[in-house]
Amino acid sequence: MSEVQRHVDVNCPVSTVYNQFTQFEEFPKFMAGVKQVHQLDAKTLHWEIEIGGVRRDFDAKITEQIPDKRIAWKSIDGKTQAGVVDFHRLSADKTRVNLQMAYDPEGFAENAADLLGIITTRVKGDLGRFKEFIESRGRETGAWRGEIKAPGDAPRR
Repeated sequence: MSEVQRHVDVNCPVSTVYNQFTQFEEFPKFMAGVKQVHQLDAKTLHWEIEIGGVRRDFDAKITEQIPDKRIAWKSIDGKTQAGVVDFHRLSADKTRVNLQMAYDPEGFAENAADLLGIITTRVKGDLGRFKEFIESRGRETGAWRGEIKAPGDAPRR
């Protein structure tokens, strides 16, 4: 199992940054190797990616989503991938996006990419491109403000 943790500071309010991150189908615009993301329902995403010239797809379930705070996910189709992105308000117009991801590389190409640090470099680049994307627009392309509670969470009052 491999892990990546990276962050980026974005010069936009936390709600704008969070709202954009909920627009999963826009990810190919700033994430290298992500060919398509289809949101199947409020909790389920279908990903089509390419790593080291190898294309694969997988489904992931959003396990927790708290507006302006956190989005967590895990794969549900036998592939091992999970992660969380946290949003921290640094000031009225500045937000830190902290991404943690764990994955189990499959096959020669993915293992080689992992060993060479290509995945970590790609995540860093993706966060940088996300920053450029949202800062250049100054506003989000859409928003989903619903909440998905983590399994075992007590109801919030």
